[in-house]
Order: sequence, then C-alpha cells, then structure tokens
Amino acid sequence: MKDNLVFCEECRNDVTYTITEEKMNGTLKGESYEYMGKVARCTECGKEVYVAEINDYNLKALYDVYRKRNGIIALDKVLEISEKYSIGKRPLSLLLGWGEQTFSRYCDGDIPSKQYSDILQQIYDDPNYYNEILEQNKNNLKTTTTYEKSKRKIKSILGINSVSKPKIDVAISYLLNQCEDVTPLALQKALYYIQGFYYAFYKTFLFSNDCEAWVHGPVYREIYNRYSGYHFDPIKKTEDFDVSVFSVLEKAILDSVIKNLCCYSGKVLERFTHSESPWIETRGDLSVDVPSNRIIDKKLIGSYFIAVKEKYDMLTPVDIKVYAQKMFEEM
Repeated sequence: MKDNLVFCEECRNDVTYTITEEKMNGTLKGESYEYMGKVARCTECGKEVYVAEINDYNLKALYDVYRKRNGIIALDKVLEISEKYSIGKRPLSLLLGWGEQTFSRYCDGDIPSKQYSDILQQIYDDPNYYNEILEQNKNNLKTTTTYEKSKRKIKSILGINSVSKPKIDVAISYLLNQCEDVTPLALQKALYYIQGFYYAFYKTFLFSNDCEAWVHGPVYREIYNRYSGYHFDPIKKTEDFDVSVFSVLEKAILDSVIKNLCCYSGKVLERFTHSESPWIETRGDLSVDVPSNRIIDKKLIGSYFIAVKEKYDMLTPVDIKVYAQKMFEEM
C-alpha cells in the first residue's frame, strides 16, 4: 500500500487519497478551455493532494480538448502511425523532411502545428497518401532496410500482392539491377549460389525450379531459353524494380552473393561449380564436353552447401566471402 500514499501538506503526513472527476478550466496558448479532469483528495482531511499521474491525466485532457477545438490530430492517432506503417519515429521524421526528433516530440505529447497536424492526419487516414510519400522521399531514409520494411507493410495494407512473380524471376530482376554486365552464364551461376546458400542458412529453397548439370555448370533451362539470345553479351537491366518484395533474410543472401561471387566472371564461376560435388555427382561418368539434361537433385545442393557453411564456420550470409575467396585461390 505504500505506493498508494502521497504527502498531504495539510496533514503533514503520507496519506491515502480518493479520486473524483470534476469540470476544470485551463489555459493553453492564450485561450481558455473547459474539460473533465480528475482531483485527488486526502482521505483524512479532504484537501486536494498532488499525484503525478493525475496531473499528467489532466494535462492530456486539456491538450485533447485543445486538439479537438483546433482540428489537431489526436495523440492516440499520432502514436498509432509508426506501428501502422512499420516505420520508426526518427525515420518517419526524415521521410517527411522534418527535424529528426520532430515526430518523437509529437509522440511525447507536443502539439504539432496545424500544417504538420494535417499531414499526419492524412497519413493516418490514407495509406495511399503515405505510399506516395514513401516512394517520393525514400532517399531521405538512412537505410534501404527501413524503406523495405515499411513498403512491405503498406503493400499488405493496400492488398498489393508482392509475390505475383516466381521467386526466381524476382531474384533475376534484382541481380540485373544490382550487378554490372551480367551475362547469361554469370546469371545461371549466381542463381545456383543463391539457391544453395539460402538453403544452407535457412533450411529451405528459395526457388522451386530445378537446375540441370550442363557442360558449362548448373543451368536453369527455362532461364537459359529466356536469355539465350544475348549469347555472351550482358543482359539488359529491368526497370522500375521494387526491392521491397524481398524479406530481410532473402535480401541478405542475394546481397552477399552479389558482392562476393558476382564480382567474378561467368567463366570463373563455371570453374567453381565444376569443382563442387552436386554438378560432379550428377554428371557421373559423362565426359566434360557431353551435353546432359540430368537434373541436379536438390538434396545434393542442400547437403553440399550446409557442409560448406559448417566447414567455413559461417555465422551470417556475409561469411560467403570466405568460400568465394578460397575457391578463387584454388583455381
């Protein structure tokens, strides 16, 4: 019960108190406002006593009346915005072009100007409006991860299907946008390594597609047919690619493969795969120049890359660089 005691100046002692609701008047920014507040009174003498929580309640009640009369967004709506759109307080301020602490202050109870309030109210009411701001001002954010997380949430709210294309097609779009001069040969090997390392880290395959053990290494036949016209030339980049379609885990693998393996040419990556057991075992006794459509069993791919991850003590996808460097040194 000690936590429920407050000091009464009349009784000169710590006392219990009762709480009643009463009409109150307060002044804010030069204007007088009437509101329903609370009063704490000593149970011994009946005098009003100070209780911090009651004082905070009354201040909020005064602010709420002020907000309502002046068309200022309610505090509870301000507090909901970050969670609604999966974006932090500081990133939202940056996205809106405000001071980095501005939105945080509004969440702490500061009253926004009418101009800023109208913006927040429209963001709260209209997800399409927020989506426009997110796209127009995404470069204001400090990390792409912040953008991607919020973009996934807004797509969910708007009912936009972000997985309308097969994952392998989405991965290809990302690779072509992030890499320079991706030939059909290099693309095939990049997809193979994404598939293998994704399984090694997350025990599931990113693609449902099967690859075959061709003369020049693992090949996804459908993808080969799609880009075969480029021959040895780089594939044209796709446009308007939306990176937010990837989960954080998926993007971590793609980014590491791009950084640590796509820096090598398609011919170098071909030589890597020629020394790896999935391709070797699937080819069996075929000579190196004999065509084959034998499918590389996903179990072979999974077990091989799990073994690689364990051998090189990989803790995160960033550690793929150790394997890439070792393979290059052993060529």
